Amino acid sequence: MSDIVLDSISKSYGDVPIIRDFSLTIKQNSFTTLVGPSGCGKTTLLRMIAGLEKIDSGKLIIDGKFVNDFAPKDRKIAMVFQSYALYPHMTVFDNMAFGLKLEKKSKLEVEERVRDAAHILQLDEYLDRKPKQLSGGQRQRVAIGRAITRKPKVFLFDEPLSNLDASLRVQMRLELAKLHQNIDATMIYVTHDQTEAMTLSDEIVVMDKGNLSQKGKPIDLYKKPQNLFVAAFIGSPKMNTSPAIVKAQTKGQIELEIKNLGALIYVNDIKTKLPVGSSVIFGIRPEDLTICNEEIADTKSEVLVIEKLGSNTFIYLNNSGETFSVETGGDVDLRVGSPVFLKCDNSKIHLFDTTSHKIIN
Repeated sequence: MSDIVLDSISKSYGDVPIIRDFSLTIKQNSFTTLVGPSGCGKTTLLRMIAGLEKIDSGKLIIDGKFVNDFAPKDRKIAMVFQSYALYPHMTVFDNMAFGLKLEKKSKLEVEERVRDAAHILQLDEYLDRKPKQLSGGQRQRVAIGRAITRKPKVFLFDEPLSNLDASLRVQMRLELAKLHQNIDATMIYVTHDQTEAMTLSDEIVVMDKGNLSQKGKPIDLYKKPQNLFVAAFIGSPKMNTSPAIVKAQTKGQIELEIKNLGALIYVNDIKTKLPVGSSVIFGIRPEDLTICNEEIADTKSEVLVIEKLGSNTFIYLNNSGETFSVETGGDVDLRVGSPVFLKCDNSKIHLFDTTSHKIIN
């Protein structure tokens, strides 16, 4: 078993806490992605798992072994960095074989491992080339191949695609997905790119100021955020939010006055008792707002910006000085400044506590 267990891990730089009493179990052979804003501690956490950063307190267990004091080379881990870190004077073969030669593997074993890794990554025809003769995507595949040759139990990826252009990132996401299917190893991936996190991961871990904010399957984090931070961070454009006041509550249903929408909305299936006059934070995803006729609309707004992306369109609306976003079809016929009427999908509304910012069920 190569589960990774982080038990109350903490890390500070001087008096500044970076990771705060962090506990997490990463399952064997899973693809787990750490996401969060810059400075949230995700790369520091990855480097502690790799042995490149000292753990101040807590336990790190890999494959059933307490490894806090293990050197990086003894943790059976391979790390792929944001920069390719290839030796420019060496061929692709020699770059991929470098670590094995340091470990004094036999010439035959080096040859077999490098060629196996090259075959997995479709680099067979590039083994005699130098890095300068490769594209950015090919160079990153060489860096990944160098990690594969070591046959680690755990792969660590620190924003490996951030230096690539958009088309290469799409290609490399596919390569990483196939790699995970073909290799018997646990993968931990750090990124700020939500598309990478949503498409690659078995599980996403959202971090906020060194804390674990929420973990779960990508679709669960998107559809069932447990707090306002996750609701706003996961999704692009982010969830629309607005202060709201409870106007009435009957059995299982409340009536809300939404400040920034200037609308009265009914929300069903709320188990928590909310006193009339209490404040909450209303949230709804862009795709759960629909442009409709005035007769059935919940509210009226004005088009601020239109982003046409082909198959779909994002419309940004001016609501009482705040911007709301709506996702609609690619062929929508609207202009900046046009009035627009909106209907909320009442079954897709999220409510958050104004103090704790936790979801209200």
